[in-house]
Amino acid sequence: MAAFRLVWQGGTVSTPPTGQLAVSTLHRAARIEDAVHRLVERRLRRTGWQTNIIAYTGYGAPGWVRVMCRVLLGRPDRRERGGRLEKVRGWRSFTTLPAKQVTVTIEAGGVRQEAVADRSGFVDAVVKADLPPGWGSVRLSLADAEPVEAPVRILDPQVRFGILSDIDDTVMVTALPRPLLAAWNTFVLDEHARNAVPGMAVLYERLVTAHPGAPVFYLSTGAWNVAPTLTRFLSRHLYPAGPLLLTDWGPTHDRWFRSGREHKRATLARLAQEFPDVKWLLVGDDGQHDQEIYREFAAAHPGSVAGVAIRRLSPTQAVLAGTLPAPLAGHESSSGPVGQKWLSAPDGAGLWKLLRQAGLV
Repeated sequence: MAAFRLVWQGGTVSTPPTGQLAVSTLHRAARIEDAVHRLVERRLRRTGWQTNIIAYTGYGAPGWVRVMCRVLLGRPDRRERGGRLEKVRGWRSFTTLPAKQVTVTIEAGGVRQEAVADRSGFVDAVVKADLPPGWGSVRLSLADAEPVEAPVRILDPQVRFGILSDIDDTVMVTALPRPLLAAWNTFVLDEHARNAVPGMAVLYERLVTAHPGAPVFYLSTGAWNVAPTLTRFLSRHLYPAGPLLLTDWGPTHDRWFRSGREHKRATLARLAQEFPDVKWLLVGDDGQHDQEIYREFAAAHPGSVAGVAIRRLSPTQAVLAGTLPAPLAGHESSSGPVGQKWLSAPDGAGLWKLLRQAGLV
């Protein structure tokens, strides 16, 4: 079997643009949202707001690359100084509007392909392009916006180990499941006030050093609106760079809110198909549903899991996250549903010790 298999053969794999969906098939909340967006867009364009591209980190293998970006209507932040935004409140990430059904030109490895943004302004396309392994970039452009470069991580066909990490309460303390605390963390708190989970950045850096060429993917139920903030957070706290795999914000075409669990399940299944020879170390926490989702994935794709590392919340963090404190203390190691190593510790240092004992580094 080839090291990598391209499952989505080119084209856009995101939700079709609104114009391609019968209005009657859209959820009522989505129709209301679209109507409000049209009204606000007309007013904002008259005040000088323009379309711009927000590029996200993509990934791929020799022969193909997955490109992701959003096209938004907005204006430059006048507080930007020297390429860095200072004291960015979370709500500012949600004060732009999507530019729908616009065509984005993707240039990758000498190949040009067009993709159409969906009703959230999101572009998710797989381009048949031959880029060398390692870090590279693709060029994204619009007729009325400045072109941007999107970084992409191309996996070497010889890579057999990768890290897939949750974000909330795994690399960053968020207490996400409690609605009021989540709203405070997301919309009010200064991004520079967010705390990193102790030892996790060092853990990931040791893992990629022990496994040269190993990619790090960050999977979260968070919205694409906060991708720039998360990218800055990961860089500021010295986490290895890697693609963010986030989800949409607000109503979808068939429901009031997107399902975070289904997003994680679908993303894991997709990575298993795209990289069938890679064994993933799945890293999460015991404050949400990571253990349940990872257990399901390990049972369905046993050949794609090297092990599972669960960061155990402290009693206080567990209560804030809306769960009961874990009854176990210290470091724990056990076997998963099909023999994989399941490790549990309260921080990165404890997980590193267990990973070494399990022979995963």
